[in-house]
Amino acid sequence: MRTIIWALVAATILVPAAALAQSNVEGRVGKLESEMRAVQRKVFPGGAGQYLQPEITRPDAPQAVGGSPATSAVADLTSRVTALEQQMAGMTDQIEQTGYKVRQLQDQFDAYKRSTDAKLSGLAATPALATTPASTPLPATRLGEDEAASGATRPSRTPARGTAATRPVATPVAAVDGADDAEPASATRVDKPATGDTPEDEYLYGYRLWAAKQYPQAEAQLKKMVAAYPKHRRASYAQNLLGRAYLDEGKPSLASMAFYDNYKKMPDGERAPDSLYYLAQALMKLNKPADACKVYGELTDVYGAKVSGQMKADVEKGRTAAKCK
Repeated sequence: MRTIIWALVAATILVPAAALAQSNVEGRVGKLESEMRAVQRKVFPGGAGQYLQPEITRPDAPQAVGGSPATSAVADLTSRVTALEQQMAGMTDQIEQTGYKVRQLQDQFDAYKRSTDAKLSGLAATPALATTPASTPLPATRLGEDEAASGATRPSRTPARGTAATRPVATPVAAVDGADDAEPASATRVDKPATGDTPEDEYLYGYRLWAAKQYPQAEAQLKKMVAAYPKHRRASYAQNLLGRAYLDEGKPSLASMAFYDNYKKMPDGERAPDSLYYLAQALMKLNKPADACKVYGELTDVYGAKVSGQMKADVEKGRTAAKCK
């Protein structure tokens, strides 16, 4: 009897507890369902199965971004480096031209000072002639003799125009294959050849200007020839002679660039080996013997079988001067 009562009491206690637990679960489930429906309404406002357009879409055609480069980064850097190299070459040219003009002014001033000192010395010596008897006339050329003794000379009278002394002597057009190896000769006027072969005439005209030691005019002419006829046989000659003009004018930096361009752009040209040799000479003038040794080595490795015996001897002398190992 007691057992039955206890079972009834337990059932009475458990039923409300189970009902309470079930009610709590149902409430929580209902809350979750309501929240899920709210989420669904937020995500799918038109109901399930409806396609929603994304807020960020890819444009049909690529849009140009403002400020984007028209070329690749490498091409842009290459063009900037090229521009900097051109500016550096121009600055170097200006600096060397300025230095050359300063040296010319210094030489002219020194010559003027020597001439003036000689004249003043001659004038200071003339009072001693006051003891000469009155019957002895004073030589009219005394001052001129003093100038001659001191090394100063009077400017000679310019010959009449059109005489043989001023008439330009025509340079033979035949001087060509080894023309840029000849020693320069001074001239006042340079005639441009007209053989009918325009590239040949342009090169020969540049050579004549260089031979006349008119280096700025020769440099401009040779640059013009190389730019106009880069594939012509004489282009290698002209580029090499351009470097020699710079070298003779006392501009080893520009000369080294001209020689290197000839070797780099026209390695099969007839004057490419000569440009390597003169490049080493320019580097020696720039106090870079180690680099000169590398250039001599490049010349021997690339053109060893093509260079003449004289150039081989010159290379050995250059290696000795540079103390190459």
